[in-house]
Amino acid sequence: MRADMAHIDSWIFDLDNTLYPAKADLFALIDVKMGEFIQGLLGCDPVEARAVQKRYFIDHGTTLSGLMRHHGIEPREFLDYVHDISMDRLAVDPALNARIAALPGRRLIFTNGDAAYAARVLDKLGLAQAFELIHDIHACQYVPKPDPAGYADLCRIHAVDPTRAAFFEDMARNLRPAKAIGMTTIWVNNGSEAGNHDHHPDFIDYETNHLTPFLAAILGEHP
Repeated sequence: MRADMAHIDSWIFDLDNTLYPAKADLFALIDVKMGEFIQGLLGCDPVEARAVQKRYFIDHGTTLSGLMRHHGIEPREFLDYVHDISMDRLAVDPALNARIAALPGRRLIFTNGDAAYAARVLDKLGLAQAFELIHDIHACQYVPKPDPAGYADLCRIHAVDPTRAAFFEDMARNLRPAKAIGMTTIWVNNGSEAGNHDHHPDFIDYETNHLTPFLAAILGEHP
């Protein structure tokens, strides 16, 4: 292990656009479903629905959180609807999977999606057995990253010492609370929409645009 990561015993990964490339654009499919849901909910046209969707995403962390706050929707109905998509855009990456499997200690998923959807993504990526648990939006009481409560709950419920944890995330703003409680933070800057929103180097320890070679370096592999 590389010396600056030798103390890590919990490896925490975001899911979407972190464990697979942002260019897979799975969110484009979810965006369509969100738009349909919002149009039905508000009786608006597609243009207004998209404006609402993106405004809530920026202001509240997830579109769901904004819809719950402003319109009182039932979260499971929304999540089931928008995550009913094909996984055909995803593919197994053997090199990445081998590095994840080689990380010493625990491996966890922390996502603003739900566990059922996350399990489908992990299965398609060939990572179904790679992670100990999925800490999802239900576990966070529907309060998404970057709210600090979800990070604290993850550590408390699953006995994670944040000072011995590394957190990998494509949305820079979601690293701020992780850094605040002592986690080592890695920004997977691979082109996610609004991925650099509220970015600041004070709460980002490392930055990479390709997870596989970064993990290889952590494991002490030489090019």
